[in-house]
Amino acid sequence: MQRTSTRLTFAILATGAGVFSMLQSLIAPALPTVQHALHTSQSTATWVMTAYLLSASVFTPILGRVGDLVGKKKTLVAVLLAVLAGCLVAALAPNIGVLIVARVVQGVGGALFPLSFGIIRDEFAPAEVSGSISNLSAVIAAGGGVGMVAAGPIVSALDYRWLFWIPVGIVAVAVLIAVRGVPESPRRAQGRVSWTGALLLSGWLVALLLPLSQAGQWGWGSPKVLGLFAAAVVLFAVWLAAEARSRSPLIDLRVLRLPAVWTTNTAALLFGAGMYAIWSFLPGFVQTPAAAGYGFGASVTASGLLMLPMLVAMFVSGVLSGRLEPRVGAKALLTTGAALGALACGFLTLWHDAQWQIAVVAGLFGLGVGLAFASMANLIVGSVPPEQTGAATGMNANIRTIGGSIGAALTSVLVTGRLQPSGLPYASGYTHGWALLALLCLAAAGAALLVPVRRSGSPTRVAVPGTAREPVRVR
Repeated sequence: MQRTSTRLTFAILATGAGVFSMLQSLIAPALPTVQHALHTSQSTATWVMTAYLLSASVFTPILGRVGDLVGKKKTLVAVLLAVLAGCLVAALAPNIGVLIVARVVQGVGGALFPLSFGIIRDEFAPAEVSGSISNLSAVIAAGGGVGMVAAGPIVSALDYRWLFWIPVGIVAVAVLIAVRGVPESPRRAQGRVSWTGALLLSGWLVALLLPLSQAGQWGWGSPKVLGLFAAAVVLFAVWLAAEARSRSPLIDLRVLRLPAVWTTNTAALLFGAGMYAIWSFLPGFVQTPAAAGYGFGASVTASGLLMLPMLVAMFVSGVLSGRLEPRVGAKALLTTGAALGALACGFLTLWHDAQWQIAVVAGLFGLGVGLAFASMANLIVGSVPPEQTGAATGMNANIRTIGGSIGAALTSVLVTGRLQPSGLPYASGYTHGWALLALLCLAAAGAALLVPVRRSGSPTRVAVPGTAREPVRVR
């Protein structure tokens, strides 16, 4: 493939993945506006976020596997069309019910991550793969930051519906170019889609993530929450048994047991807990009126601008990681990224009385996110057979999301567990939350230290029984 075509392919992949990542955070600051405009309650409005989370968690690994089997380009175009349809319906939604359905459709776009990584591995020259994955990871990480920064100005200048109209135009162009500009990968995994495995995977993911996202409203000791957690445990056990016996498993458990894979996934779970909780709670902290004893009473736009250093740092460190990875190794970058996250949360626990302190912490945390995103993707891609790339990277993204849900739920307990007479949280709730996130990121750095290291100069065949693959270099 000519270099110009790889650049075009990368631009398309980055556009799709970046838009999906942006949609994750773009609507969050505008939820109060959506609630008022569609005449609904706060508890119902939160389903705009919950539906998207659940849908992405279900479709990311399933469609990643479908792409491995039937063709990554075909699946990529279908997923982009789903995102386009979801954004169009959301922009036109006359009520909250239609908007929630639209968000479910948008969640299909979670599969853009594993599909994009798989296409890069299949189509790019070996020397370009690591750097391209790092660059794409930087775009994915920065996309979430763009959502936080851009939401306020878009809503203020236009209307919340433009949070969806703008992606409609971008994704429409990406679809048209993808049809001609993205080659179809010749590699195919053998077998078929295990719909039993897909159903069970969907079941335990929903049963786990739904109570985590709604426990604040339902109550941690409520029958619904406890029942769903119990169902998640049972369904997870049944899924493991079914996948182990399947001749064509949706997720090959032997791949997940590879040392480089399970250690990276453990780090993803723990770091995801810290990362998504920071994204969820730091804007609220700075928007709190100073009369509460903390916070700055910032507007949505001003709080987004305070997150700007995080956005810039995520992108820059993600791109730099592609240059650093051949020299220091992905393991070192993942460990450093998680450690920077822990350092940022530790600083935030002690120093949060001035806006410049928030900006510095945001930038430091962004450096960690950029390094961690890129290195996790490279570690997974470099450790699994080519025919398992989509499913394995999809599960890594999913595990990071599960960690994010756990981190956000635990932080919510600490922040909202005790409220002032005004209804605002106490400052101690936030500081305890930041301290917890520091510990989670530190644990992620510890998990990253367990990732096995191999000499970059010696090709290593990673043994997965029943699969054939080319030698890969893992660092």
